Amino acid sequence: MNRHIPLVFKRLDEPEMLRRARAFYERMRTRRSVRHFSSEPVPLEVIEYAIRVAATAPSGANKQPWSFCIVRDPTVKRQIRQAAEREEYLNYHQRMSPQWLQDLQPLGTDWHKPFLETAPYLIVVFKRVYEIVDGEKRPNYYVNESVGIACGMLLAALHESGLATLTHTPSPMRFLEKILKRPPNERAYLLIPTGYPADDAQVPDIHKKPFDKVCTIY
Repeated sequence: MNRHIPLVFKRLDEPEMLRRARAFYERMRTRRSVRHFSSEPVPLEVIEYAIRVAATAPSGANKQPWSFCIVRDPTVKRQIRQAAEREEYLNYHQRMSPQWLQDLQPLGTDWHKPFLETAPYLIVVFKRVYEIVDGEKRPNYYVNESVGIACGMLLAALHESGLATLTHTPSPMRFLEKILKRPPNERAYLLIPTGYPADDAQVPDIHKKPFDKVCTIY
C-alpha cells in the first residue's frame, strides 16, 4: 500500500534564491583536491554529520545502496596505505597507458600515497550491489548513479564544514573490502582522505572549463 505525506517546502523569493545560488557557487569553487594533510585532529561529529548529509541523497527505488566507513585507527590506515601503494605502483609502472601517464603529469602524482596515513580520517564509501534479506539476494537499482550522487553531496558537506578532501581511487580497490572486513554484497567505490590541509599544502595550477563549455541551454 502506497503511503504519501505532505511535502515540506519553503519557497524563496527570487533575490534570495539568487543570493543563495551565488553564495554556494562561490563557496564550492574554492574546493580543491588536497594531497598534503595536517595530522591535526578533527571532531568526529563533523565527519558524522557530513555522512548524514550524504545519506539523504536520492537513490534508485530508495534502496540507499551505500555504506560509509570512517577509518581513524593508525594501524588500519597503515594497512590501507601499504595495500594502495602496491596497486598504485603497478598502475604507474605497468597498467597505465602512456597517454594516461602524460595526462597525470600536470598533477604531479605518483605511486607514493603518504596522505593515507597523515589525514586524520579516511572515509571509505562502498556500494551495495545487492541486499541480503532473509538469506536471499534482493536487487538494488542504479547503484553507481545513486552512490555517485551521495559522494558528491558528501564532498560538498565536508568542504562546507571547513575540511579538505581528496577523491582517491587506487584501482583495483578490493583490498579495502578485505581490510575492513566488509560483507560480500559490498564493493569499494571511493576513498576520501579528510582533514585540515597542511600549512604548506600546495595544489596544481589547473582550472575548470568555462560555463559555456559545460552547459548548453535549449
